Amino acid sequence: MVAKTYTVAFDGVTARQVEVQCTLTAGLPSFSVVGLPDKAVSEAKERVRATLESLTIALPSKKITINLSPADLPKEGSHFDLPIAIALLAAIEAIPPDQAEGLVSLGELSLDGRLIEVAGALPAAMCAASEDRALLCPAASGPEAAWVGDCSVYAAQDMAAVLRHFAGQTPMEVAEPGTVTRSAHQGCMREIRGQERAKRALEIAAAGGHHLFLMGTPGSGKSMLAARLPGILPPLDASEALETSMVHSIAGLLKNGGITRDRPFRTPHHTASVAAVAGGGKGAKPGEISLAHNGVLFLDELPEYPRNVLETLRQPIETGRIMVARANAHVEYPCRFMLIAAANPCRCGYLTDPAQACARVPKCGQDYLSKVSGPLMDRFDMRLEVPPVSFQDLDLPPSGPTSAEIAHRVAETRAIQSVRYAQNPKVRTNADCNGSEILKVATPDPEGRALLERVADRMGLTARGYHRVLRVARTIADLEQSDKVARHHIAEAISYRLTMSSGSQLG
Repeated sequence: MVAKTYTVAFDGVTARQVEVQCTLTAGLPSFSVVGLPDKAVSEAKERVRATLESLTIALPSKKITINLSPADLPKEGSHFDLPIAIALLAAIEAIPPDQAEGLVSLGELSLDGRLIEVAGALPAAMCAASEDRALLCPAASGPEAAWVGDCSVYAAQDMAAVLRHFAGQTPMEVAEPGTVTRSAHQGCMREIRGQERAKRALEIAAAGGHHLFLMGTPGSGKSMLAARLPGILPPLDASEALETSMVHSIAGLLKNGGITRDRPFRTPHHTASVAAVAGGGKGAKPGEISLAHNGVLFLDELPEYPRNVLETLRQPIETGRIMVARANAHVEYPCRFMLIAAANPCRCGYLTDPAQACARVPKCGQDYLSKVSGPLMDRFDMRLEVPPVSFQDLDLPPSGPTSAEIAHRVAETRAIQSVRYAQNPKVRTNADCNGSEILKVATPDPEGRALLERVADRMGLTARGYHRVLRVARTIADLEQSDKVARHHIAEAISYRLTMSSGSQLG
C-alpha cells in the first residue's frame, strides 16, 4: 500500500502542490527520501525518526521510501518534515490513510516532537483551498494561514496533538486569523520647518504613486521628508494587503500571523548587494524591491549604491515584476513600488553653496551624479532640489497641513483614480499608466499643450519624460478634483523636471 498526503513547494509567491507518498517494502531496514530533495529535506528523516521515538512509536523493520512528486520539481526547506511524518504514520496506520490524503501540511519538527514555525503558511493555505483540502501547520503559523477563509486550518503545538486529533481524542479547533495592525507613524509633516515645495512634491508623489528624486546639501531634510511619507499614504486595500503579505510570508517576515494594512517602507543600505535588492541567494528569495511591493523603496545616498545594483531597478520600475533567474531556479516576484531617492549634489555635499564649494565646481557634481545612469534618472517622474533651511526658519512656528490632513487629500485623489481605472486591473494610479493610456486621460488644454511642446523642444524632453510630465499633471489636477488638465497643472509638473543647479539634464 502507498500512503499519500500533500504539501507544497514554493515557486516565487506561488505554492505548488506536492504529493508525498510513502511505501513500506521488504528488505533491509532503511529510510530514504527521493524526489529531488535538498539537504534540509534529506535530513527530515532523522528528525521524523527522533520525533516518533519520543512518542514511543517504533518504525517497522522494513525499507521505508518517501517520494515527493512531481520528482523533477526541486524541494527546498524544512517544512517537508511534517508531511513526511504524516505520510509515514498513515503507512503504518497510526492515523487513518483517508484523512491523511485530505490534508495539505507543512511544518518543521524538533527532536522532541514540537512543531516549529515555517515561512509560507499563507500561500500554502491558498493552495490547500484551491484543492479543497484542509491545512495542518504549526500553532505559530496558524493565525497567518487562517486569513484564507476558504480553507480549514488546523494548528498544532506538537505531533502528540496531531495524533490525538486523528484518533478523535482531542480534536483541534480551526485556527483564527491574526490581527490586522496599523502602526503609529512617527513624525508629522507639520513638524518640518520650511521646505513647503518639497512637502507639496511628496503629496503629489503619494497621490499618484510617482517616483521622486530629492537632491540637496547635507542636513537639508531629505531623509526626514522621506521618513514621513508612510504617514500620508493610504492604507492597503484587501487585495493589496493579500499580495503584500504573500511576499512577506515567503520571506518569513509576518509576525504572530498578523497582516498589516500599512504600506511597506523599505530602506536598504547603500552597501546592499544585487541579490539583496533584486532577489536571489539560496532559494531565490525576494529582494528589497519585492518586499516594497505596493509600498515605498527609499534609497538614501543614491550615487553611493553600486552601479550594477542601480541598473537592476530599470526594468522592474517599468514592468512591476522581476524574474530572478539563477542556474537552478527561475522565480518571478511582484515589485510595484514607489521609488524615492535622495542624494547630495556632489561628494562633499556643498556644490550649491559658494562659501563651501570646492575648486572642482561644477565637474565634481557632474562626476558624482554620473554614477546614476541617464536612463535610470529618466524614470523619476519628479526631480526636486531641496535647499538648505536657514536658522531663521528653524525658529518659526509649525506651519502647513498635518500629515493626517495631507493623507485625507491623498486618499480622495487615490479614490478618483480607482474609479477612473476600474476596468483596468493593471492600473491603480496615474503612475501605472503607459503612454497610450495617459494620453487618453491627461489630454491638456490648448495652452497646456503649447507649453509642453515648447519645453519638450527647447530642453530635449524624451518620450518617456513627456509621458511622465502628463502623469504628474494628471495627479495635480486630481488633487484639485479637476476633470481637465490645464496649463497651470502642466507648468507645475514641468517644474519638477527642470534642470538642477548641479548640471543634471532634463530628460
